[in-house]
Amino acid sequence: MRETLTATLNALALLAISIVLLFAFYAQFAYGELPCPLCLLQRAGFVMVGVGLALNVILGVAPGHYGLMILGALSGAVPALRQVALHVVPGTGAYGDPFLGLHFYTWAFLVFALVILGSAAMLVLGGFATAPARRLSGLGLVAVVFFALMTLGNGVSTLAECGLGLCPDNPTSYEALDSLSGR
Repeated sequence: MRETLTATLNALALLAISIVLLFAFYAQFAYGELPCPLCLLQRAGFVMVGVGLALNVILGVAPGHYGLMILGALSGAVPALRQVALHVVPGTGAYGDPFLGLHFYTWAFLVFALVILGSAAMLVLGGFATAPARRLSGLGLVAVVFFALMTLGNGVSTLAECGLGLCPDNPTSYEALDSLSGR
């Protein structure tokens, strides 16, 4: 019973992380909001969190997977907090449009904090370090495939935006595509 609940919670959390990546991806294309370097670092943090969750779903729950999630959340929370600090002073502007009153980077910081708290709670509860891997089907399969697609899509768009070099501080176009078209 406990193993089933834990597997379901991990699959639902993986879906939630995938939806965060989807929403950022959607804003990028629907509203032309190209992600800045700090935004890309936050997306990388979400991918690290997702990898930890995917490992729990595919291989079974293990403390090391939660540790990876905490490291991913910390690696995403730092650039999110940096971005909040850059725009906290009134009149300094912001990056992107707000969603439900807060900017994406503020939401990202809050989600990363929740991931750290949730992972720590799962580690404290313990007792499932030996939870066996289960056949991947249903919700777990959907969550892993959706996450893989979001990760691949975000990776390809990042490569298109930045090419093989450094990403621009304030991106206005897809540099790799521009260089292919001769612009």
